This record gives sequence, C-alpha cells and structure tokens, in this order.
Amino acid sequence: MDTLLEPFEFAFFRNGMAVATLAGALCGLVGVYVVLRGMSYIGHGLSHAIFGGAVASFLTNVNFFLGAGAWGVVSALLVTRVARRRSIGADAAIGVVTTASFALGLALISATSGFVPNFDSILFGNVLGVSGRDLLVVAIVSLVAAGFVFFLYRPLLFTTFDVEVAEASGIRTWWIDAGFAVLLAATIVATMQILGVTLVAAALVVPAVVARMLTDSFARMLVLSVVIGAASGFTGMYVSWYLNVSSGASIVLVSSALFVVVYAVSGARSRR
Repeated sequence: MDTLLEPFEFAFFRNGMAVATLAGALCGLVGVYVVLRGMSYIGHGLSHAIFGGAVASFLTNVNFFLGAGAWGVVSALLVTRVARRRSIGADAAIGVVTTASFALGLALISATSGFVPNFDSILFGNVLGVSGRDLLVVAIVSLVAAGFVFFLYRPLLFTTFDVEVAEASGIRTWWIDAGFAVLLAATIVATMQILGVTLVAAALVVPAVVARMLTDSFARMLVLSVVIGAASGFTGMYVSWYLNVSSGASIVLVSSALFVVVYAVSGARSRR
C-alpha cells in the first residue's frame, strides 16, 4: 500500500494529478461537440495554430495565455466562418487556416536572430511542471465550459445536428458557433502545456469516440466522455510515474487502449 501511495507524497505529483484529471474531463466534455460536428481534426489544427500565437506572444512580450488565447480564438472563428461555405467544408477550412498560422510561427522563429526559448513543454507537454496558476486556469475554463453546456444545452444540441433547421427555428447559430469556437480555443490553450500540441487533439477526440460507441443517447454520451477523459487523465498520470514515461503520452495511450477494448467488444457483439 505504501508503494501505491508513494507518488502522492510529492506536491508536484499531486498538482499534476489534479490538473491532468481536470484537463481530461474538460477535453472529454468539449470533445463531444467536436466529434459530432465532424470536426475531429480541429483540435490538432488549432493546437498548431496556437503555436504561432505562442511565438508571437514571446516576441511581443505578451502573456502566453492572453496572446496565444486571442490567436486561438481568431483562428477558431476564421475556421467556423470559412467552414460555413458549402463549397469548402470544415476539413479544408481547418487545413488552410491552422496550417498558415503554424507556418507563420515558424517564419517568425527563423526570421528572429537569437530566438532561444524552449518550446518543448508546449509541443510535448509537461504536466509535472504545472504551477498553481496552470491549475487555476484549467479549473476556470472547466467551470466556464460546464456553464456553457448547461445553459445552452438545447441550442448547442440543435446546432450540432442540424444547422439549417436550427436557423429556421430562430436560433442564432452564428453566435452559438462563435461561442463554441472561443470555448474550444480556451480549452486548447489551457491544456496545451499539460498535454502538448502533438497530443491535445487525441485528448479531445478519443474519450468522445469511446463514449459514442457505448451509447446512442446524447446526454449519456456527454457524461461518459467526461468520466472517460477524467479517468484517462488520472490513470495515465499514475502509470507514467511507475513506467517513467511522458505523462501526456501516457494519458493518451490509456484512453487509446480503452478505445481498442471497447471497439473489440462492440465489434464482437455486432458479429453475434
């Protein structure tokens, strides 16, 4: 028992465990709408776009959360706007807007002499290096996300499944889409230093996909996705301690392993 509880003796591990669990739950909640809207690639794309904002923030001495957050919101709104063009589609809009933003960040790095900051924590995550401020940011974004989903549950549901009918019913879908874009950007910025640019997309998509395979009810899918995301964050963080591997990678591998199990079981039931 002492061996199992050993990691909790360290403050940095307790902080990491708390923020990993919160981040997993947050990504699970927001990821449901990402998956059902057929925009699974947006998490990957926006995280790369926000990398450009992180570089620009450093060069202009702007706070990371403010600079990268504003950059992410603008990128998300542009994606939403372009995706509304029937001839383009969401996947193409994500590819154009986010890749251009990432390329701009690389261009700024190459054009700036003496650029020395280490972006490893942003690219790959560093959950054991989180501070109290990081935990507070994730907690605030999680509360805002929960409130957004609670108070706009029906308009969000309607807009997610049928935009045209929602508009005909008087729902201001543009404002719903804009609000969701802001929430998604805030989620990625808050969890980027925990999971990294390369892994945050999986944290958004995998729990929601697993929940979708387990139920046909939208309400249950929301709850299951949050629980799966939080459990993956908690378990992945715990496993990473004993296997001495990256916590971000461990979290994603745990959720991916759960996906494989659920997929195999559901496939076997379908064949029977």
